[in-house]
Amino acid sequence: MLEQIVIFAISLIANAFSALSGGGAGLIQLPVLIFFGLPFGLALATHKVATVALGIGATLRHLRASHMERHFAVFMVVTGLPGVFIGASFILLVPSRSAEIALGLLTLGLSVYSFFSPQLGQTCQPLHRDRRGYIIGGSVMFLIGVLNGSLTSGTGLFATLWLVRWFGMDYKRAVAYTLVLVGLFWNATGAITLGMLGDIYWLWIPALLLGSVLGGYLGAHLAIVKGNALIKRSFELVTLLIGVKLILG
Repeated sequence: MLEQIVIFAISLIANAFSALSGGGAGLIQLPVLIFFGLPFGLALATHKVATVALGIGATLRHLRASHMERHFAVFMVVTGLPGVFIGASFILLVPSRSAEIALGLLTLGLSVYSFFSPQLGQTCQPLHRDRRGYIIGGSVMFLIGVLNGSLTSGTGLFATLWLVRWFGMDYKRAVAYTLVLVGLFWNATGAITLGMLGDIYWLWIPALLLGSVLGGYLGAHLAIVKGNALIKRSFELVTLLIGVKLILG
Protein backbone atom coordinates (compact mmCIF):
# COMPACT_ATOMS: atom_id res chain seq x y z
CA MET A 1 0.00 0.00 0.00
CA LEU A 2 2.83 2.42 0.88
CA GLU A 3 4.45 1.67 -2.47
CA GLN A 4 1.19 2.48 -4.29
CA ILE A 5 0.83 5.78 -2.40
CA VAL A 6 4.39 6.82 -3.31
CA ILE A 7 3.83 5.90 -6.96
CA PHE A 8 0.58 7.92 -7.00
CA ALA A 9 2.21 10.97 -5.38
CA ILE A 10 5.17 10.94 -7.80
CA SER A 11 2.83 10.53 -10.76
CA LEU A 12 0.64 13.43 -9.59
CA ILE A 13 3.59 15.80 -9.20
CA ALA A 14 5.33 14.75 -12.43
CA ASN A 15 2.23 15.09 -14.57
CA ALA A 16 1.13 18.38 -13.03
CA PHE A 17 4.49 19.92 -13.99
CA SER A 18 4.27 18.27 -17.41
CA ALA A 19 0.81 19.67 -18.09
CA LEU A 20 1.92 23.14 -17.00
CA SER A 21 5.10 23.28 -19.08
CA GLY A 22 4.02 21.24 -22.12
CA GLY A 23 5.91 18.01 -21.46
CA GLY A 24 8.49 16.36 -19.23
CA ALA A 25 6.62 13.84 -17.06
CA GLY A 26 9.36 11.30 -17.77
CA LEU A 27 11.90 13.49 -15.94
CA ILE A 28 10.51 12.26 -12.61
CA GLN A 29 8.22 9.35 -13.33
CA LEU A 30 10.45 7.07 -15.41
CA PRO A 31 13.50 7.20 -13.09
CA VAL A 32 11.24 6.43 -10.11
CA LEU A 33 9.89 3.31 -11.83
CA ILE A 34 13.45 2.19 -12.54
CA PHE A 35 14.49 3.00 -8.95
CA PHE A 36 11.69 0.77 -7.66
CA GLY A 37 13.21 -2.13 -9.55
CA LEU A 38 11.74 -2.22 -13.05
CA PRO A 39 14.18 -2.81 -15.94
CA PHE A 40 14.33 -0.01 -18.52
CA GLY A 41 12.12 -1.65 -21.17
CA LEU A 42 9.41 -2.59 -18.66
CA ALA A 43 9.54 0.84 -16.99
CA LEU A 44 9.35 2.58 -20.38
CA ALA A 45 6.25 0.68 -21.50
CA THR A 46 4.56 1.16 -18.10
CA HIS A 47 5.36 4.89 -18.15
CA LYS A 48 3.95 5.24 -21.68
CA VAL A 49 0.61 3.76 -20.60
CA ALA A 50 0.45 6.26 -17.72
CA THR A 51 1.19 9.24 -19.97
CA VAL A 52 -1.98 8.49 -21.93
CA ALA A 53 -3.90 9.33 -18.75
CA LEU A 54 -2.00 12.64 -18.61
CA GLY A 55 -3.45 13.42 -22.02
CA ILE A 56 -6.94 12.51 -20.83
CA GLY A 57 -6.71 14.71 -17.74
CA ALA A 58 -5.33 17.67 -19.68
CA THR A 59 -7.89 17.19 -22.46
CA LEU A 60 -10.78 17.36 -19.98
CA ARG A 61 -9.57 20.82 -18.89
CA HIS A 62 -8.30 22.29 -22.15
CA LEU A 63 -11.36 21.43 -24.22
CA ARG A 64 -13.41 23.60 -21.89
CA ALA A 65 -11.21 26.66 -22.35
CA SER A 66 -9.26 26.49 -25.62
CA HIS A 67 -10.26 26.95 -29.23
CA MET A 68 -8.37 24.23 -31.06
CA GLU A 69 -8.54 24.14 -34.83
CA ARG A 70 -9.77 20.75 -36.02
CA HIS A 71 -7.73 20.71 -39.22
CA PHE A 72 -4.53 21.55 -37.33
CA ALA A 73 -5.24 18.84 -34.77
CA VAL A 74 -5.63 16.29 -37.59
CA PHE A 75 -2.38 17.60 -39.13
CA MET A 76 -0.45 16.92 -35.89
CA VAL A 77 -1.89 13.43 -35.56
CA VAL A 78 -1.23 12.44 -39.17
CA THR A 79 2.35 13.74 -39.27
CA GLY A 80 3.37 12.55 -35.80
CA LEU A 81 1.88 9.08 -35.42
CA PRO A 82 4.05 7.32 -38.06
CA GLY A 83 7.16 8.67 -36.34
CA VAL A 84 5.93 7.50 -32.92
CA PHE A 85 5.34 3.99 -34.28
CA ILE A 86 8.81 3.84 -35.86
CA GLY A 87 10.54 5.16 -32.72
CA ALA A 88 8.70 2.77 -30.39
CA SER A 89 9.39 -0.19 -32.67
CA PHE A 90 13.16 0.25 -32.52
CA ILE A 91 13.89 1.61 -29.02
CA LEU A 92 13.82 -1.83 -27.38
CA LEU A 93 16.36 -3.15 -29.91
CA VAL A 94 19.12 -0.53 -29.72
CA PRO A 95 21.23 1.02 -26.94
CA SER A 96 19.95 4.50 -26.23
CA ARG A 97 22.73 6.19 -24.18
CA SER A 98 24.26 8.17 -27.07
CA ALA A 99 20.81 9.26 -28.21
CA GLU A 100 19.96 10.37 -24.67
CA ILE A 101 23.09 12.55 -24.48
CA ALA A 102 22.33 14.14 -27.85
CA LEU A 103 18.72 14.70 -26.83
CA GLY A 104 19.90 16.21 -23.55
CA LEU A 105 22.06 18.76 -25.37
CA LEU A 106 19.16 19.66 -27.67
CA THR A 107 16.81 20.00 -24.72
CA LEU A 108 19.24 22.33 -22.94
CA GLY A 109 19.29 24.33 -26.16
CA LEU A 110 15.50 24.71 -25.95
CA SER A 111 15.81 26.16 -22.45
CA VAL A 112 18.53 28.63 -23.43
CA TYR A 113 16.72 29.68 -26.62
CA SER A 114 13.45 30.34 -24.82
CA PHE A 115 15.17 32.16 -21.92
CA PHE A 116 16.97 34.58 -24.24
CA SER A 117 13.81 35.19 -26.33
CA PRO A 118 11.67 37.11 -23.81
CA GLN A 119 8.75 37.73 -26.16
CA LEU A 120 8.66 34.19 -27.55
CA GLY A 121 5.22 32.61 -27.24
CA GLN A 122 3.63 35.53 -25.39
CA THR A 123 1.21 36.36 -28.21
CA CYS A 124 -0.40 34.29 -30.96
CA GLN A 125 0.66 35.34 -34.47
CA PRO A 126 -0.07 32.49 -36.93
CA LEU A 127 2.87 31.76 -39.27
CA HIS A 128 3.71 29.35 -42.09
CA ARG A 129 0.15 28.26 -42.77
CA ASP A 130 0.81 27.73 -46.50
CA ARG A 131 1.75 24.48 -48.29
CA ARG A 132 5.49 24.94 -47.82
CA GLY A 133 5.02 25.80 -44.16
CA TYR A 134 2.93 22.70 -43.51
CA ILE A 135 5.41 20.44 -45.36
CA ILE A 136 8.36 21.69 -43.30
CA GLY A 137 6.32 21.78 -40.11
CA GLY A 138 4.97 18.28 -40.68
CA SER A 139 8.43 16.88 -41.43
CA VAL A 140 9.73 18.18 -38.11
CA MET A 141 6.61 16.84 -36.36
CA PHE A 142 7.41 13.41 -37.80
CA LEU A 143 10.96 13.57 -36.37
CA ILE A 144 9.61 14.70 -33.00
CA GLY A 145 7.24 11.73 -33.19
CA VAL A 146 10.22 9.38 -33.64
CA LEU A 147 11.80 10.87 -30.51
CA ASN A 148 8.50 10.59 -28.66
CA GLY A 149 8.19 6.91 -29.46
CA SER A 150 11.78 6.06 -28.56
CA LEU A 151 12.86 8.42 -25.76
CA THR A 152 10.36 9.50 -23.15
CA SER A 153 11.93 12.41 -21.32
CA GLY A 154 10.75 15.75 -22.60
CA THR A 155 9.94 15.09 -26.24
CA GLY A 156 6.58 16.80 -25.83
CA LEU A 157 8.56 19.95 -25.05
CA PHE A 158 10.01 19.84 -28.56
CA ALA A 159 6.49 19.80 -29.99
CA THR A 160 5.51 22.73 -27.77
CA LEU A 161 8.42 24.91 -28.83
CA TRP A 162 8.04 23.95 -32.50
CA LEU A 163 4.40 25.05 -32.43
CA VAL A 164 5.47 28.34 -30.88
CA ARG A 165 8.48 29.01 -33.10
CA TRP A 166 7.31 27.73 -36.49
CA PHE A 167 3.55 28.13 -36.38
CA GLY A 168 3.48 31.31 -34.26
CA MET A 169 1.35 30.04 -31.39
CA ASP A 170 1.54 31.44 -27.89
CA TYR A 171 2.64 29.07 -25.13
CA LYS A 172 -0.87 28.52 -23.77
CA ARG A 173 -2.25 27.41 -27.14
CA ALA A 174 0.84 25.31 -27.98
CA VAL A 175 0.69 23.49 -24.63
CA ALA A 176 -2.99 22.70 -25.23
CA TYR A 177 -2.18 21.09 -28.60
CA THR A 178 0.78 19.20 -27.14
CA LEU A 179 -1.10 17.79 -24.17
CA VAL A 180 -4.21 16.81 -26.09
CA LEU A 181 -2.60 15.42 -29.25
CA VAL A 182 0.87 14.34 -28.14
CA GLY A 183 -0.27 13.34 -24.65
CA LEU A 184 -3.29 11.41 -25.86
CA PHE A 185 -2.83 10.20 -29.44
CA TRP A 186 0.97 9.99 -29.79
CA ASN A 187 1.51 8.45 -26.37
CA ALA A 188 -1.32 5.97 -26.88
CA THR A 189 0.35 4.79 -30.09
CA GLY A 190 3.69 4.44 -28.29
CA ALA A 191 2.08 2.59 -25.38
CA ILE A 192 0.29 0.13 -27.67
CA THR A 193 3.43 -0.50 -29.72
CA LEU A 194 5.64 -1.01 -26.66
CA GLY A 195 2.97 -3.17 -25.05
CA MET A 196 2.87 -5.43 -28.10
CA LEU A 197 6.67 -5.70 -28.30
CA GLY A 198 7.39 -5.90 -24.57
CA ASP A 199 5.66 -6.11 -21.19
CA ILE A 200 3.78 -3.73 -18.91
CA TYR A 201 3.88 -3.85 -15.10
CA TRP A 202 0.13 -3.76 -14.51
CA LEU A 203 0.36 -3.78 -10.69
CA TRP A 204 1.35 -0.10 -10.62
CA ILE A 205 -0.87 1.06 -13.48
CA PRO A 206 -3.93 2.08 -11.35
CA ALA A 207 -1.86 4.40 -9.13
CA LEU A 208 -0.01 5.81 -12.16
CA LEU A 209 -3.21 6.39 -14.10
CA LEU A 210 -4.97 8.16 -11.22
CA GLY A 211 -1.97 10.39 -10.58
CA SER A 212 -1.61 11.15 -14.29
CA VAL A 213 -5.26 12.11 -14.80
CA LEU A 214 -5.41 14.34 -11.71
CA GLY A 215 -1.96 15.82 -12.35
CA GLY A 216 -2.80 16.49 -15.99
CA TYR A 217 -6.02 18.28 -15.06
CA LEU A 218 -4.33 20.33 -12.31
CA GLY A 219 -1.41 21.38 -14.48
CA ALA A 220 -3.68 22.29 -17.38
CA HIS A 221 -5.85 24.36 -15.04
CA LEU A 222 -2.82 26.30 -13.77
CA ALA A 223 -1.62 26.88 -17.33
CA ILE A 224 -5.00 28.31 -18.37
CA VAL A 225 -5.44 30.47 -15.26
CA LYS A 226 -1.87 31.80 -14.94
CA GLY A 227 -1.14 32.36 -18.64
CA ASN A 228 1.85 32.51 -20.95
CA ALA A 229 4.44 34.05 -18.60
CA LEU A 230 4.23 31.22 -16.05
CA ILE A 231 4.09 28.57 -18.79
CA LYS A 232 7.22 30.02 -20.42
CA ARG A 233 9.19 29.98 -17.16
CA SER A 234 7.97 26.46 -16.37
CA PHE A 235 8.99 25.35 -19.87
CA GLU A 236 12.49 26.77 -19.41
CA LEU A 237 12.93 25.16 -15.98
CA VAL A 238 11.71 21.72 -17.09
CA THR A 239 13.82 21.71 -20.27
CA LEU A 240 16.89 22.71 -18.22
CA LEU A 241 16.33 19.89 -15.71
CA ILE A 242 15.58 17.30 -18.38
CA GLY A 243 18.64 18.29 -20.41
CA VAL A 244 20.92 17.90 -17.39
CA LYS A 245 19.30 14.58 -16.43
CA LEU A 246 19.67 13.10 -19.91
CA ILE A 247 23.33 14.14 -20.17
CA LEU A 248 24.31 12.87 -16.70
CA GLY A 249 22.23 9.68 -17.02
